[in-house]
Amino acid sequence: MKKLFFAALLAGTSAFAQKNPNPGYWQQHVDYKMDVNMDVKTYRYTGKQELVYTNNSPDTLRRVFYHLYNNAFQPGSEMDARLQAIADPDKRMVKTFKTGNTTTKESRISTLKPNEIGYLNIKNLKQDGADAKNRVSGTILEVDLPKAILPGQSTTFTLDFEGQVPLQIRRSGRNSSEGIALSMTQWYPKMAEYDFEGWHANQYIAREFHGVWGNFDVKITIDKDYTIGGTGYLQNKNEIGKGYEDTGVQVKYPKKTKTLTWHFTAPMVHDFAWAADNKYIHDKIMGENGVELHFFYKDIPESNDAWKKLQPKTAELLSFYNKTIGLYPYKQYSVIQGGDGGMEYAMCTLVTGRSYEGLVSVTAHEFAHSWFQHILASNESKHPWMDEGFTSFAEDLAIEALMPKTDKQEEQANPFVNAYANYRYLVGTGKEHPMTTHADRYDQNVLYSIAAYSKGEIFLAQLGYLIGQDKLAETIKRYYADYKFTHPTPNDIKRTAEKVSGAHLDWYLTDWAQTTNTIDYAIKEIAEDGDKTKVTLERKGRMPMPIDIIVAYADGSQESFYIPLEMMRFIKDNPYPKLNRTVLNAWDWGHTTYQFTINKRKGDIRVFVIDPSELMADVNVKDNAYIPGAN
Repeated sequence: MKKLFFAALLAGTSAFAQKNPNPGYWQQHVDYKMDVNMDVKTYRYTGKQELVYTNNSPDTLRRVFYHLYNNAFQPGSEMDARLQAIADPDKRMVKTFKTGNTTTKESRISTLKPNEIGYLNIKNLKQDGADAKNRVSGTILEVDLPKAILPGQSTTFTLDFEGQVPLQIRRSGRNSSEGIALSMTQWYPKMAEYDFEGWHANQYIAREFHGVWGNFDVKITIDKDYTIGGTGYLQNKNEIGKGYEDTGVQVKYPKKTKTLTWHFTAPMVHDFAWAADNKYIHDKIMGENGVELHFFYKDIPESNDAWKKLQPKTAELLSFYNKTIGLYPYKQYSVIQGGDGGMEYAMCTLVTGRSYEGLVSVTAHEFAHSWFQHILASNESKHPWMDEGFTSFAEDLAIEALMPKTDKQEEQANPFVNAYANYRYLVGTGKEHPMTTHADRYDQNVLYSIAAYSKGEIFLAQLGYLIGQDKLAETIKRYYADYKFTHPTPNDIKRTAEKVSGAHLDWYLTDWAQTTNTIDYAIKEIAEDGDKTKVTLERKGRMPMPIDIIVAYADGSQESFYIPLEMMRFIKDNPYPKLNRTVLNAWDWGHTTYQFTINKRKGDIRVFVIDPSELMADVNVKDNAYIPGAN
């Protein structure tokens, strides 16, 4: 199976459209200019922002909303309350105390002191020079416009802001567990997204994001001893140096220099992040297609070698994702030590880890996000599985292709086996939520994680089972080509697969993503019928599927059978081309059992197995195989 999939991925496909093909599609646009001064002693910063906002919608806008993410890191915030209420809080965000047999978890936000909290205060907010009334509601700034923004119009907002970087608790912050001074993510006043569904002014409770496409022009003034890595292209690299300078250029600062002003621009992104430390090593290598790969990490002897080894592997990841999904469109990507684990941003990621294998794993995941979130910008808050799941799918393919395999991995036909195991665990809890659940609304973090990462990954892996590996490979490439730099929805990946394959797949999106229906097929009976064998299969779960079967006989021969799904209106290519395949009559949903005949005696059968690829997410595979003497 995996050989077939890789061959399909590398085969290439026809030319694709370059814009969202959905009739009437529109999206808003932003152009940011920011000038920021950071005080590295107090962890406070001030800034000025000019934002040109273009209303491409058919609607007249009378209010706008900004995200003020820093405000989440204050005692009593909604993020703090969520930490104290949820049964399994993120261990990075709590302190754990054990007294006897009692374990107590305390929100780290709840104990922050005034000089440790995060905040973002706004002053002098104006629209086209006129004062705009505004009010703060948690992490959202609500703005009443003095002048409505008509369809097709642009308007300019200006404001002053001052912020304090919180202690590192979640993603952004200062003085991380690995000693990084500043992880500056979700740090500026950010315009909320308005799309065909309306405003997405979600409070920041610790989940994911949805942003407006646009351009950033950012100047950051900071102590001269600090090195910055992040989003965008450094415009004054030969003045700054720090490893950015062109070959042969020697950068010297005047003796009285105390600060440096870094000037970055970033075209067509929907966020801007950066990190800074006064002990960063900065390495740079060239990847394919002229992409500079930057690496920023602390000078720590026990991990320096791992960071060095990571660099050529990151170039391999770039090449792999380019071939698997589509060309990375920017000319730089930065892997930056910072944050609290791994988090993706435009043109960069902040990661932690000191072992080579750990760094490759987290980088493989976060780099894949560049395609499945920072180019294909689905709404992570509403559809986190489209980002985390698709990213995990690409990551697992990359790890299988580029990293040495263990003996256990060599035995596995399914490279996504861990995702399937996690999903079956989730079903077994009886607590599964449908994937339509908003990312902030899951009862437990573990339920969110498995739904978004594992079940979302299986959506693609199982799609390959449905339409064939070559069609899946083509679907991924066409989806990227058609929807890059837009905000695709679940229907868009479904319709792309339908257009590529010709299959009807609405049932698949509905059952897998919008319900908790499960797949459960079983061999009900294998019975002697003269010199033939009558097979009876049973559908026990609500979710239907087409069925692949392989039968091995005593004489050493094998053959395959394929039962199409009636509502799919589709027959996939033979996934086992070396075997003779019989395509049987389609199985509809209303009939819970299905019978067919094998032209051999029951005694000739040595193995009969449903889905030998293990790509169908049957929740009980124990009744999917018949082996005489073992059943």
